Amino acid sequence: MPGGDDAERKKRLIIIGISTFLLVAMVIGVTVSITFTKNVSIDEEDPKDNNKSHLSSTVKAVKTLCHPTDYKKECEESLTKEAGNTTDARKLIEIAFQITIKRIGEGLEKANILHEVEKEPRAKEALVTCKQLMDLSIEEFKRSIERLGKFDLNNLDNILTSLKVWLSGAVTYQETCLDAFENTTSDAGNKMKEVLQTAMHMSSNGLAIINELSKTLTTFHITKPVGRRLLQDADDLPVLGHDNDDDEFPEWVEAHVGFRRFLKMNSRKFMSNVIVAKDGSGNFTTITDALKNVPRKNQKPFIIWIKEGVYNEHVEVSRNMTHVVFVGDGSKKTRIIGSKNFIDGINTYNTATVAVQGDYFVAIGVGFENSAGAIKHQAVALRVQADKSIFYKCRMDGFQDTLYVHALRQFYRDCIISGTIDFVFGDAVAVFQNCTFVVRKPMENQQCIVTAQGRKERYQPSGIVIQGGAIVSDPNYYPVRFDNKAYLARPWKNFSRTIFLDTYIGDLIQPEGYMPWQTDKGLPTNTETCFYAEVNNRGPGSDLAKRVKWQGVKNLTPQIATDFYPSKFFHGDDWIRVTNIPYSSGKNSSKH
Repeated sequence: MPGGDDAERKKRLIIIGISTFLLVAMVIGVTVSITFTKNVSIDEEDPKDNNKSHLSSTVKAVKTLCHPTDYKKECEESLTKEAGNTTDARKLIEIAFQITIKRIGEGLEKANILHEVEKEPRAKEALVTCKQLMDLSIEEFKRSIERLGKFDLNNLDNILTSLKVWLSGAVTYQETCLDAFENTTSDAGNKMKEVLQTAMHMSSNGLAIINELSKTLTTFHITKPVGRRLLQDADDLPVLGHDNDDDEFPEWVEAHVGFRRFLKMNSRKFMSNVIVAKDGSGNFTTITDALKNVPRKNQKPFIIWIKEGVYNEHVEVSRNMTHVVFVGDGSKKTRIIGSKNFIDGINTYNTATVAVQGDYFVAIGVGFENSAGAIKHQAVALRVQADKSIFYKCRMDGFQDTLYVHALRQFYRDCIISGTIDFVFGDAVAVFQNCTFVVRKPMENQQCIVTAQGRKERYQPSGIVIQGGAIVSDPNYYPVRFDNKAYLARPWKNFSRTIFLDTYIGDLIQPEGYMPWQTDKGLPTNTETCFYAEVNNRGPGSDLAKRVKWQGVKNLTPQIATDFYPSKFFHGDDWIRVTNIPYSSGKNSSKH
């Protein structure tokens, strides 16, 4: 069979690679050989004494598996206790995930006795939000376990990438839970941190284990699919009807879920599953009512045409609403507007006008807005935690915290995002290609920051990549741009990561480029551990000569910078390319 020898060679290398991973712990003084056939197993010596030998082998396997983690003691003790006699590496990982799910559940049970929340409305809301986020965290571990059960050597790269993304999402949800208590006056936040500590440590350990396995296999160049036919390059895909007109859209052919031609204006009526229209000419007058018709765990595009109009509602695309497609009549014509905000007593997470959790969500030509205004502080227009979600020719308008790229993989193309403080924030694996970031006029004593990325763990694959497009001033901000200073980013969490590539940066951006995140005591933090970089940008604000001299501000070579172009950063981009939405996988972001 053609390519058969190559496939066998790659499989042998996989065995070697996993053996290397399981030998990284220097505490193990014996040779371990691994067989990766239907399962991954560790067999040591010829066990005369079955129980004793298996116990010894299990302990060594656990120590090896836990070696790359930050919380080794918790990893080893919990896993040894639950592992029994197994030395199956995949089974041990699954057990670790199950233990983490159990610990999250135990934490939630303990959280129910936080009586302080009854005395403070904000703390009470924070607890409710926390429970929702912990449920989402558990779901990420559950689907990771399910994916482990379908291990396929021919799709190893995609499997490991998805596991890292999902576990990263679980970590982010737990951190967001604690963030919800930040502005409360009671001690409930500290107590919540205590009850969730073990769960958070175990989640971090799970991510570290999968990351180390992925890194080891990548070193051996064996994570590429075996015998898999790739789609043609995105730059060669034909795109119909693409120009700068807000109402023109490409022909969409989506292979893996059956998209057909439907985006031309004269086809929408016939191709849409439901039509939403304010004037009553469609099936529904609200988007919320239309979403009630999405089949549970939908596996093919459910197309909702949202006709021109202003929709004053708060919309939630729940986790079981997958493959939902919003098609508007243009981002200035189809507008979804809300005004929930922090000053009125709502935590940031719950202020979103539109919240999207269902995977494979797509929005085209839709406007999302939070109209609360600068005076209301945090007020989210759009919150996204849907894996492999895409936004094309959309607008996100607000002031502080406009777009919450909360978690998982997200792609934005030809969008406009406006705001003042941290107006693109979160911890997703997010790429913005050919998007325009418009800095608006803040309150008199405020400064403006475009991004605040929230990567907490160094093993998380998350980050914000801005490729192409522009960072510019809103007309009302332009006269005061040197008074209310603007910056590219500030490091919200420990390992905040944002990269600017091939982007026009206007004169509004201060020469320092970045501003530190301040602790409660007014001290700068995360400046040494963040990861900020600028490569091949242009415009008066792109001069690097006077940038801050933090350890976390990197000077990348062009070769290293390629790691942050979409195809490499996403570690697989078929889910974008098959849509025929304009997209460039590499450096030339403006090619259609």
